[in-house]
Amino acid sequence: MTKNVPAPLPSLVPETAPFSEEQRNWLNGFFAGLISLDASGITALTGDQAVALLGGAPAANTEDDDDGAPWHDQTLPIAERMKLADGKPLRWKMMAAMAQQDCGQCGYDCKNYSGAIVSGAEERLNLCVPGGKETARMVKALAEELKNAPKAATKVAAPVVAATAAAIASAPGSSRDNPSFAKVISRKLLNKPGSAKETWHVEFDLTGSGIDYAVGDAFGLFPQNDPALADSVIKALAAPADFPIGNRTLRDVLIDGVSLSPAPDMLFQLFSYITGGERRQKARALSTGEDPDGDAVTLDVLAAIEKFPGIRPDPEAFIEALDPLQPRLYSISSSPKTVPGRVTLTVDTVRYKIRDRQRLGVCSTMLAERIEPGVVLKAYVQKAHAFGLPADPNVPIIMIGPGTGIAPFRAFLHERLAVRAPGRNWLFFGHQRSDCDFFYEDELKAMRGSGHLSRLTLAWSRDGDQKIYVQDRMRDSGRDLWEWIAEGAHIYVCGDAKRMAKDVELALVDIVAQHGARSPEEASAFVMELKKKGRYQQDVY
Repeated sequence: MTKNVPAPLPSLVPETAPFSEEQRNWLNGFFAGLISLDASGITALTGDQAVALLGGAPAANTEDDDDGAPWHDQTLPIAERMKLADGKPLRWKMMAAMAQQDCGQCGYDCKNYSGAIVSGAEERLNLCVPGGKETARMVKALAEELKNAPKAATKVAAPVVAATAAAIASAPGSSRDNPSFAKVISRKLLNKPGSAKETWHVEFDLTGSGIDYAVGDAFGLFPQNDPALADSVIKALAAPADFPIGNRTLRDVLIDGVSLSPAPDMLFQLFSYITGGERRQKARALSTGEDPDGDAVTLDVLAAIEKFPGIRPDPEAFIEALDPLQPRLYSISSSPKTVPGRVTLTVDTVRYKIRDRQRLGVCSTMLAERIEPGVVLKAYVQKAHAFGLPADPNVPIIMIGPGTGIAPFRAFLHERLAVRAPGRNWLFFGHQRSDCDFFYEDELKAMRGSGHLSRLTLAWSRDGDQKIYVQDRMRDSGRDLWEWIAEGAHIYVCGDAKRMAKDVELALVDIVAQHGARSPEEASAFVMELKKKGRYQQDVY
């Protein structure tokens, strides 16, 4: 007698969604069990919908296509992006206002964050950290347009999304809205004496956290402001440190609840309400993005208070005028296949001086000097939207990552070594000085010696009279680079979006034109096609 075996269920989460195989299998089982439908009643989710689920909010779509989103270029100023989106539906103008980095600090990518705002699923308008004040102002203005516009044509693309979004968001460490925890194990200074930089290798223990990650993902940490800065703000306000804000004190909220840099527009708006005369006009000007004294870019919260001495806002109103303190994301520099239950970061410590006061990077200096091994921090993993190793381990890869841009490529190399991927690996790394800024030198040289790292090309900008950058080394190796690309290599870039990434792309276009026998226009189109096919991926900030 033959048993009546039910047909296998189709996959609800496609292979294009940026999840590991284990995560995809779990999600498929979860969805199928939750909705209890047979094969005829199940429709696969799109990659964007699956990403949105993991982030805890449904993907919002409109009937309008984004037409390739020509504004989705992090090197374009916001004015140019908005010009490209001119005439488009409000949904796409909102997307164009974002920083275009798809960094995930907001908990979405740019497309889904803007869509969530338009659909009403997300009310927070100031989550785009890389976009800064310019993005916040534009998003706020567009949100006002949205209030006065006809109801936006938004919809959840699949019934299962609304039913399961909250459940998926409950997975520990899966999003900024549902963090888990990670314990600091160690930190090691990567620079040697004589360096002008301070970069740390920080290792965390994920045991018991429920956090899972894949190479290419980013690690989110919830920082705290320097207590000394919080105390300086309290002193400038002439307010008691224990003033009650909800069920907490003013000092506690200033340390871990609100951002103290830069000063937001709402703070200057508050100042304009409680002062008069010329100072009121100046505060109003600053609240609308004007720069009456040419110092707006230097004004963090403490500097803003000092600019208007004698102003004594109510502490509760003052806190309400500040932006919430946002988590910070760092590219993961380890592979879970190498040391399960551990994750490492490569972090530049940010310190700079304005006038007579040193400013500090909130999370970087916390990791460098304000915590010790054993401390437990709130953390989560931000899944990579379009940055990961090729599915075929035979495919060669070219990695371009100066400075801390090496982080995801160290993870790639460890991963490919762990799975014995036969594909060739070529790393371009650069920094200031070879004798003190060669991060992971012993590891990389060992990989080069063993043949795992097929090529290691280095660029040092302060070793001689001539500054040499990774894009210069790319041009020097142009013929070989073109041969790798012609053989199907995937190209990865990690680092600064405004300068390095743009210069690297220009170098690549030149290489394709020169060694691929193409016109500049054809070379540009070729590079764009690499992007569309996922063969040219960027993790930039």
